[in-house]
Amino acid sequence: MEGHTTDKLVLKSIYQLFKYKFYIPSYQRGYRWTKLQVEQLLNDIWHFSKRDDKTKGEFYCLQPIVVRHLEDKYEVIDGQQRLTTIYLIIKYLEDLTRIAFHNLHFTPPTYETRTDSRVFLETIKQKTETDAHQNIDFYHIWKAYGTIKCWFENEENNINPIDFVNTLLKVQNEEQNGETTDVANNVRVIWYEVNVAESSDSIDIFTRLNIGKIPLTNSELIKALLLQKSNFLDAQATIKQLQIATEWDIIEKTLQDDAFWFFIYNPDNPIKYDNRIEYIFDLMKGRTKDSEYYHTFNEFNKDFTVNKKGSPPDIDNIWLEIKKYFLTFDEWYKDYELFHYVGFLIDSGISIKTIKDESSGRAKDDFKNNYLKKGIQKQVNCNIDEIEYPDKKIKKILLLFNILTVLETQKSDMRFPFHKYKSEDWDIEHIRSQANKTITSNKRVEWTNDILEYFTGSDDIQKAEEFKCNLQDDNVELKNILSLLITCKNAEKIEERDFDDIFQQVQKYFKEDNQTEDKNDISNLALLDSTTNRSYGNSFFPIKRKRIIENDSKGIFVPIATKNLFLKYYSKKLGDVMYWNNDDAKDYLDAIKITLKDYLTVGGQLNE
Repeated sequence: MEGHTTDKLVLKSIYQLFKYKFYIPSYQRGYRWTKLQVEQLLNDIWHFSKRDDKTKGEFYCLQPIVVRHLEDKYEVIDGQQRLTTIYLIIKYLEDLTRIAFHNLHFTPPTYETRTDSRVFLETIKQKTETDAHQNIDFYHIWKAYGTIKCWFENEENNINPIDFVNTLLKVQNEEQNGETTDVANNVRVIWYEVNVAESSDSIDIFTRLNIGKIPLTNSELIKALLLQKSNFLDAQATIKQLQIATEWDIIEKTLQDDAFWFFIYNPDNPIKYDNRIEYIFDLMKGRTKDSEYYHTFNEFNKDFTVNKKGSPPDIDNIWLEIKKYFLTFDEWYKDYELFHYVGFLIDSGISIKTIKDESSGRAKDDFKNNYLKKGIQKQVNCNIDEIEYPDKKIKKILLLFNILTVLETQKSDMRFPFHKYKSEDWDIEHIRSQANKTITSNKRVEWTNDILEYFTGSDDIQKAEEFKCNLQDDNVELKNILSLLITCKNAEKIEERDFDDIFQQVQKYFKEDNQTEDKNDISNLALLDSTTNRSYGNSFFPIKRKRIIENDSKGIFVPIATKNLFLKYYSKKLGDVMYWNNDDAKDYLDAIKITLKDYLTVGGQLNE
């Protein structure tokens, strides 16, 4: 047909759609957009129309319409809801469109299952509610038209129909670099034409796009842009397409490795990715959570239209820039020091794009010493002798302590596992118990079970009784504690007074009743995953130590410095490994100061 293009993926103005005939096949359900969806489209277009900061050629982009060319018409595989709604809007405004756009006429879609739907659409202005109730499709179309009418006529919306029509339909072509370019601030649609030879079964494509209503992603559209045959000379098309597709798959496979992915990506990012290469594209084109959904595709599409008329886009250069962007991250990942420094800054909330921009043009040592290390210093610098829980900087200090502990091993096969760290929520845990922290009634049974299991190897009452009977007669203190624990275990409810009594006795037994040092300074704090931390509440050092060892033996990630302190690796005097005293705390604090000496410029005097 006239105007048919072999391009698979292009942007088209709404005005351009008028010259096509559309066909809705039977495998698609009828029109079902709700009042909310119709109003959202109207509001989005009007909001764009009213903006006074639009740049030349900036447009509002609708989600893709996926089509297949069939003789004199296009089969709509996906996008019929948007297409029908656009028709209804134009139908409401047709008096204006005829004046402003010279009797422009948009032919309504033809439906395979309901051939009378086309007539209903053409005469929608005259239809009544009785007409609408002939079938469910008519009803939803009639309701949508009513929503459009009310929206325009609602004085509170303060709509200027002429401005709206211009935004919806205007085209303003200019010659730029030898090529005709639309510079109007208008509405456009991503036109994705499926090659008949590539897919004879439109139902398969429709199913993929509509299971869970998964829209085409930016990366899928960009891939289609890159691999269009029209980008290449015929002789090299297949080879170049295969090369790009293969390299694309290698990049995606690398990004699908969580160890790599969570080095460069934080889970709290509001934008989630199934195709992780899209993150690279978003970084290149500055997409944010406030950007429209197809921002990145639209920006890449501009790269394909800046060439002189008649010449294909410089695919080699476009693809090279994508690869170079990715390979920067790959280089950091493979460099032992850069991996840890960059990983810490990204976890601390520094934009990876900012870090990459700073790396450009710098020698590696300059980047490492004058940007990364100074950036880390800004994140943690404080008087470490004075900082106290719950200061948010403590978490960064403890994370850096763990990272630098790994880094100091100088073994390239031992790296801080950012992917494991970022897969958990983390708490700042008190090493010694907090005597002033109340254990609520619903946690008392759990606490009692932990203590009983620690002493006897089981929280079973019968086994605990047997263990108590086998104790030596002179072990009066432990026997008394076990008796209290068993009594609490047998009780339907553990009263606060009884619990306070047993808590104090256990606290005394574990020598945590006479600690005078401030328990909120960093010498009594460690990094621990929230699940483990909250599972034992306000427990004592040996209980926590036991749980840490159990987790480590099961392969559960325990930060290396957390494990070291509970194994008393930092303690200069190896006394009783089951108790944590003031000397242990001072030695632990000294270890932090020594490890972080290049990043703490105030405080940090070693304990004598």
